[in-house]
Amino acid sequence: MAAFKNEDNSTWYVIFRYTDWKGERKQKCKRGFATRAKALDWERAFLQEKQSDVNMSFEAFVALYTRDIRPRLKESTWLTKDNIIQKKILPHFAKRKLSEISAKDVIAWQNEIRCGKDKYGKPHSTTYLRTIHNQLSAIFNHAVRYYDLRLNPAAKAGNMGIEERKEMLFWTKDEYLKFSDAMMDKPISYYAFEMLYWCGIREGELLALTPKDFDFTKGAVSINKSYQRLNGRDVVTTPKGEKE
Repeated sequence: MAAFKNEDNSTWYVIFRYTDWKGERKQKCKRGFATRAKALDWERAFLQEKQSDVNMSFEAFVALYTRDIRPRLKESTWLTKDNIIQKKILPHFAKRKLSEISAKDVIAWQNEIRCGKDKYGKPHSTTYLRTIHNQLSAIFNHAVRYYDLRLNPAAKAGNMGIEERKEMLFWTKDEYLKFSDAMMDKPISYYAFEMLYWCGIREGELLALTPKDFDFTKGAVSINKSYQRLNGRDVVTTPKGEKE
């Protein structure tokens, strides 16, 4: 590897050839580095990513993981995963080599995460701790399955939380009829709850309904989309379940 200095502005750049995922030879040039070392570090990380080298940094592999996984997921699902990755995982492992992270390192990370607090200053729930660990394990599983990492250190370390089984409460028919009777003088709310209760649809699916979704001749409604508010934007996606 070699880096070159741009005498016009005293910055450094790298230019090199590599083989892409199609087996085609490509040339890459990257400019604007403050030092020769930073230019070479960038070139090294780029080539490790292209070669799927498990000696790349954990941070570099997360970029690969993101590229592979994000297109398969709904935006809301990815945002949840990415929030955990950015806030709970990368701050601890970003600069470590993927292949050098051990079960002992994961246990040390778990102990630190257990000491963390939520935005209200309360300890994280055991369900959330389990979710955080599962995301770390998913990253390592991806490396094992597709990039030849030898083993998953998160699986070896074991989970740090348990899934809390919460009791689900349902209205009986009589309870709902009493409620709906009290809502009769509020037509919009009344019809919204009628759809939710009798059709069994989710809130986002209700909010996404349009006049075209109703077939009054057949007495049917099509549930084919769901509404969400993500990062200040209105987002309409496919429903969580199969098309109904």
